[in-house]
Amino acid sequence: MIERGFEAVGEAFAADPRGGSALTILHRGRPVVDLHEGWRDTARTIPWDERTLVNVYSVGKPVIAAAVLQLVGEGRITLAEPMATYWPSFRTNASVRDALAHLAALPAFPVPRRQEDWADWDLLCNDLAEATPEWEPGTVAAEHALTYGHLLGELVRRVDGRPPARYVAEEIAGPLDLDLSFQITDQQRCAELEFDSPDWPERMLGAPDSVHARAVSNPPGARDLAVVNSPLWRQAAVPAVNIHATSMAIARFYAAVLDGRLPELAIPQYTGTDLFLESEVTWGLGVQIEADGTWGQGGLGGNAGWADPARELAIAYVTRRLGDFSAVDRIEQAIQESTVEKI
Repeated sequence: MIERGFEAVGEAFAADPRGGSALTILHRGRPVVDLHEGWRDTARTIPWDERTLVNVYSVGKPVIAAAVLQLVGEGRITLAEPMATYWPSFRTNASVRDALAHLAALPAFPVPRRQEDWADWDLLCNDLAEATPEWEPGTVAAEHALTYGHLLGELVRRVDGRPPARYVAEEIAGPLDLDLSFQITDQQRCAELEFDSPDWPERMLGAPDSVHARAVSNPPGARDLAVVNSPLWRQAAVPAVNIHATSMAIARFYAAVLDGRLPELAIPQYTGTDLFLESEVTWGLGVQIEADGTWGQGGLGGNAGWADPARELAIAYVTRRLGDFSAVDRIEQAIQESTVEKI
């Protein structure tokens, strides 16, 4: 569906079909655009529908950030406190705020592990607890591509007692009717990921020995179709990159932040160079804040969720075809060209 005034957004979505993608835009929580196209499977036999779940990669990071901030709001966590206050074996002198804002100086898992180890939550958390930070925490950002969810998820578990997947299900997804989760049980609804070209994993790796390359390579498998389309990955808890969701769920998440049902995320914590992204960025509490006032989080392969507070919009684009952000850029431009009067 496309409401009047959003025709250009619909055209932008239709201009680049990915063989399986969806776009949802909410205005003050009400759908004004809700579109999908393509198939759920690589064989192109199962049509994509409104219940199709897709691995949105880093688009899920704000969800686990919101879980921590809920506990902050309840007075059970203090942002300025060291992580070790709540996780006694944690050796890095990073605060909770540092962990939320990608300033904890632990952008990569420090011990080489196997792809099967994605299923071992305790092992990977223990690796992070015993790790030596790569630089002084709090001084420079590097998106914690794979480690972010374990840092924040273990913090949730230590304080609340519930594993992060259960906490998100019971305190965020359930109450807000968000069709998103990790540790998927109904895998028949999951879309099969595919690459836009065979060399996509190499294109996304970054320079050898760079922060980027190290951060995304261990444990292996996060860019391997045999892994990310497998029960191993879908049943694991990797809150940084394996939340599966519909576009409506991601848009509703942002709408809940905008209307105050979820904690505020777009509070600037750091502006400067991000060593993982290799670009200038302003990090909030789990989201990137743009100069135009929009804020949100992109996900590997072209997924994105964001809020446009000036237009009171919550937006999500999800795709199973891993490529670039050209579709998101085109959609965002069409939204920007819409007038407040139309909305």
